[in-house]
Amino acid sequence: MTTLVTGATGNTGRHVVAELVRRGESVRALTRDPAAAAGKLPAAAELVAGTHTAPESLDAALKGVSRLHITVTAGLAEAGPELVRRAVDAGVQRFTVVWGGWVGPVEEAVAASGAEWTRLEPQEFMSNTLTWTESIRTEGVVREPYDHPSALVHEADIGAVAAVALLDDGHAGRAYNLTGPETLTPRERIAILSRTVGRDIAFVPITHEQAVDRLMATGVSRADADYVVGWYADPTDDATTVVDTVEQVTRRPARAFAQWVDEHAERFR
Repeated sequence: MTTLVTGATGNTGRHVVAELVRRGESVRALTRDPAAAAGKLPAAAELVAGTHTAPESLDAALKGVSRLHITVTAGLAEAGPELVRRAVDAGVQRFTVVWGGWVGPVEEAVAASGAEWTRLEPQEFMSNTLTWTESIRTEGVVREPYDHPSALVHEADIGAVAAVALLDDGHAGRAYNLTGPETLTPRERIAILSRTVGRDIAFVPITHEQAVDRLMATGVSRADADYVVGWYADPTDDATTVVDTVEQVTRRPARAFAQWVDEHAERFR
């Protein structure tokens, strides 16, 4: 049985691929540029060209696939239901979906598909810390508008939960809230980074509007920037409450932020 992983080089998709390969499964990794992805994914993964936002181009990629992992990304809300329909028509029997922050058209289409599905609802990714890389490297500072706690989750744990749900029975129709083992404020994350990187890093508060403008400068729309910064301004209970879903599903503890920092420390030096 073959699993197709969309967004295979993304923050979570590459971990899904790696975990499936580690378990000896047949994996097809969907990427816009297979040549560029070759050095980033396990050699045992079959790389196929394409994007899940253009499902009409994926007939060959879906051929012989029985399981499909979808990461909901920008532009998929419109194309997602068609992707799900084509996948079911091609013989996909089981889906995992990393949601886009709410139950939208893709998540609804998967739930109504008649196939088995598991929805993954991770809280803030630890990899969001990488947005601090440049300011830490060049100035030794982090600029953020808020210092609220967050139950950050390691992307590899999202991949591990996805692999279990794809391969093992007993997860159909479940929505899994995923967090790490602790809540940390930005200042607390900075303290961990400082110890590991070996330099002092300062927290510099900025205004809500400055944070919105900073996101818009990267090409994010005003509406999306307002949504993201607003989430940090008033995080939900799910975002600030640790749950043990990762351990319950994978049978091992969720990875701590300190481990993530050890894995990425050189990027901040």
